[in-house]
Amino acid sequence: MRFLLIEDNLGLASAVVERLVLDGHVVDHAADLQSARDFTATTEYDLVLLDIMLPDGDGRSFLDERRDARDETPVIVLTARSEVSDRVTLLDLGADDYLTKPFDFSELEARCRAVLRRRGGSPTNRKQIGNLTFDPQAATLRVGDRTTTLRARELRLLELFLGAPGQIMSKTRLVDRLFSYDEEVSENAIEVYVGRLRKHLDGSPVSIVTVRGLGYRLSVE
Repeated sequence: MRFLLIEDNLGLASAVVERLVLDGHVVDHAADLQSARDFTATTEYDLVLLDIMLPDGDGRSFLDERRDARDETPVIVLTARSEVSDRVTLLDLGADDYLTKPFDFSELEARCRAVLRRRGGSPTNRKQIGNLTFDPQAATLRVGDRTTTLRARELRLLELFLGAPGQIMSKTRLVDRLFSYDEEVSENAIEVYVGRLRKHLDGSPVSIVTVRGLGYRLSVE
């Protein structure tokens, strides 16, 4: 998943980015609202983590702008304000959840999973298709009696395909979803990860099909 973190506390931002990257997510960091607007103008995100008090304005204005623009990207607000009225205002503006600072990173991770799960319309992160069971929280893929522990990017790539079965995904789009701006990577890397996933999926009703000249799509028998 690709996240946008909008946070001006560089120490906290660095710690959050490090934790989420360890989970296999791609995280872009904006230290102010203008940088956040620049990011969202060119990149699609799965989740936004939004601080309220920022150097060039109030994060609530950013949230209001995104919802006015019919942007349904989930937003978790990170706030030092614990008053009920503040939380009510944030939720009414369109926040999907909020977390009061200081917070535990494990709770942040759990809230991210919960928000993404709700947005996907599923009560659980686990997916089962025939003899295939995919558990992203445990980073495991089970096909029949064979269980594989997935590497971070293999896991996120499989999440992308399972989240959009039948949809063609270009190599460019997959690079955008799996790698941050700071990483120099060619589209050949996607071929490597797709090749690994195909081996892990062998024997299941799920396969990744090459659509010549366009990219890949997930096929379910």
